[in-house]
Amino acid sequence: MKNKDTDIYFLTDLLEFPPADNANAEGLLAVGGDLSPERLLLAYKSGIFPWFNDDSLILWWSPDPRMVLFPQKIKISKSMRQIMSGTRFTLTRNRCFKEVMEACAEITRKGQEGTWITNSMKEAYLRLHELGFARSYEVWEDKELVGGLYGIDLGHVFCGESMFSKVTNASKYAFINLAKDLEDRNYKFIDCQVYTKHLASLGAEEISRKEFLELLKTKV
Repeated sequence: MKNKDTDIYFLTDLLEFPPADNANAEGLLAVGGDLSPERLLLAYKSGIFPWFNDDSLILWWSPDPRMVLFPQKIKISKSMRQIMSGTRFTLTRNRCFKEVMEACAEITRKGQEGTWITNSMKEAYLRLHELGFARSYEVWEDKELVGGLYGIDLGHVFCGESMFSKVTNASKYAFINLAKDLEDRNYKFIDCQVYTKHLASLGAEEISRKEFLELLKTKV
């Protein structure tokens, strides 16, 4: 149902979304619905993701432009190449998804109060992990979890949700390993959602929503 005053769609119990290119100038597309596995997977496959605070309704977004990283374009600095080839960090995959998500929720981020990784989001993404769609990368230093990331794996695109770092370069280590894995598996891109300097420094770039949706639909 569409609100005539705001052009924002209010979702019902029906498992559907309006077209992603109907989002407003800020990228907000719809309000309401639920965080069921079926709705979340439909959202990501349609170029839409949830992002909201504890005290608000569920907000669904499809920004224009969209930040993505094409795996073959990952930028690895000289110092990071040394770290990647060294023994400071070790990497695991899907060993402690819940702990990675908790760490992402707790990490302090500049210019941001609180977290969008609410309890309802944690429960929903843990369920997706149990179903095999949400995956995590963990970075360890001296047997301590010091960094990592998690996101939704669509089989040809990885939709990054969040990453954290307790020590310098730990999240970069996770992200670079993710990009290398996805390049080896011929994935189209990593969906990084919105621009940050950190992601740009690693090779991510902005593309139009139209191009993003076209690439998302292309699996070969």
